[in-house]
Amino acid sequence: MTTSHDPTVVIVPGLRGHVDDHWQTHLAAGLGRTVRTVQPLETTPLSRKARVAALDAVLAEVEGPVVLVAHSAGVLSTVHWAQEPTREIQGALLMTPADMEEPMPSPHPTLEELDQGGWLPIPRRVLPFPSLLGISTDDPLARYRRVTGMAEVWGSRLVDLGAVGHLNPAAGFGPWPRAEELLAELIESTADRQTASSGASAAIR
Repeated sequence: MTTSHDPTVVIVPGLRGHVDDHWQTHLAAGLGRTVRTVQPLETTPLSRKARVAALDAVLAEVEGPVVLVAHSAGVLSTVHWAQEPTREIQGALLMTPADMEEPMPSPHPTLEELDQGGWLPIPRRVLPFPSLLGISTDDPLARYRRVTGMAEVWGSRLVDLGAVGHLNPAAGFGPWPRAEELLAELIESTADRQTASSGASAAIR
């Protein structure tokens, strides 16, 4: 079990395997706090149910506050998990979600494959925790208006990241210092909420 007054950061990657030069990998390596990463699936990589279960398994091992850092399809894994959450979450960074309801260029999965994997439709309920949604103005995997709609239905605060593509190594990210800045902003802005929640839990005990 991980125990800390500071939140544990849980990294939620997309459908990719481990990538040494991805900004999530750099973020995890550089943080001076406890970090857990949801590992890539060796089997059934397109199974939404399996990816949600993998996230839930990591969260079950963490005691104390948690902040999620999700990217691409990892955002959708997070949102699907949040439909039936098994614990409280202090907050989440949701960076450049992939729009799984629209066709994506090869070699990304087809709509039929995503539907068979259980990803469709994208949930459209307000998330039960605060979130910052980072949007790219030139994301090849999601149109700007579609992502602004996601932020609205999820109750996320929208952060315009500019022209960052899909915020992956193919777009030049790589080390991305702003990730740590946004994470610090999220943790600070949600600290009061977490303190109040912890106090309420202590009172119940």
